[in-house]
Amino acid sequence: MEWVRMIGQIIIALGILNVWILRYGKSTNWRAGMATNMREEFEAYGIPFWLMTVIGGIKVTLALLLIAGIWFPALTMPVAICMGLLMVAAVGMHIKVKDPLKKALPAFTLVILCFIVAAI
Repeated sequence: MEWVRMIGQIIIALGILNVWILRYGKSTNWRAGMATNMREEFEAYGIPFWLMTVIGGIKVTLALLLIAGIWFPALTMPVAICMGLLMVAAVGMHIKVKDPLKKALPAFTLVILCFIVAAI
């Protein structure tokens, strides 16, 4: 089961780092409303830029801690739970702006994966 946890940690971490670093300024099919980048997406949610940067910083930090959790397993459960809660909020934001459920699918998938990783 340990390898399942580690693979989950890597998938979650790489997914978050991809969104917040590689695709931050790019359009994707998963952005809220008609947003073409992260800043526009958070504007669609009604969240100010300063809070977006805080949320992004927390998510990137948690992603890096999930990777560190491979070598320091005591980090994994609390970090996965925190990330899972943030992803629940992300799903909630998609619902708030009445996005099609398809747009919330990546966040929902990470919610499930975070709680699986935390449970192992």
